[in-house]
Amino acid sequence: MNPPAFNLRYLPSPEELARYAADEFVALLICRKDFSAPFGVALSGGRIAPIFYRQFVESTRRSPARFENVHFFWADERCVPPTDLESNYALAQTHLFKPLNIPSPNVHRIRGEDDYSVAAKEAEAELCRIMPLTDAGIPLLDLVVLGLGEDGHVASLFPIEGREWVDDPRVYRHVVATKPPPSRVTLGYQPIIRARDAWVLASGPGKLDTLTQLLAGKDLPLNRIIARRPAKAKEHAATTIFQDFFKPEKNV
Repeated sequence: MNPPAFNLRYLPSPEELARYAADEFVALLICRKDFSAPFGVALSGGRIAPIFYRQFVESTRRSPARFENVHFFWADERCVPPTDLESNYALAQTHLFKPLNIPSPNVHRIRGEDDYSVAAKEAEAELCRIMPLTDAGIPLLDLVVLGLGEDGHVASLFPIEGREWVDDPRVYRHVVATKPPPSRVTLGYQPIIRARDAWVLASGPGKLDTLTQLLAGKDLPLNRIIARRPAKAKEHAATTIFQDFFKPEKNV
């Protein structure tokens, strides 16, 4: 596999990474051309998520950003109740939605407390109901915010899965993760590939080996996504990786 093309942004600390990404998110909201159209964002969890959420709240309060028709979905969720400490929704509810008073109809959580097959189908139906669809029925998100695991997983797409999953048309599906908690519902490859913007917030020196493998073109989930995304096109932005542990000589 040839090394993929993406934007690599180095920030010297987790806080500065979060602040930079938060300001970029605010800029996307401000620059929307049609405030009557839904703006769909898929969020992830991870250690950087609460820092990012807090910085986004601060950035929003300093800006003219507006939240009408901004809808929040999830890149993945653990199959736990919404009050569980492992819940990605609980993390966002505490650090993002409550501080910004985001109305509940604009928050479309994955019901991790339900049977996973029902939760995946309901999450898919909700996302497809709100957002425009491609001819193949894939919902078009405006922004997907991903973390990066030490093992190279993004959302709950793990390297152990075969490449055939890239073409799976399901918007959401159940997976058994290689790290706890194992039972999860994840966004599939296709909605991430089709998203207008895809960001990866990679924080911590433990990700250096994974980033090195990505740069070398190893067959990891993120490289599978990047390889299918247009590098630069009118309706897509190049995938951007924000990270705080590797300073390249130039942007990749």
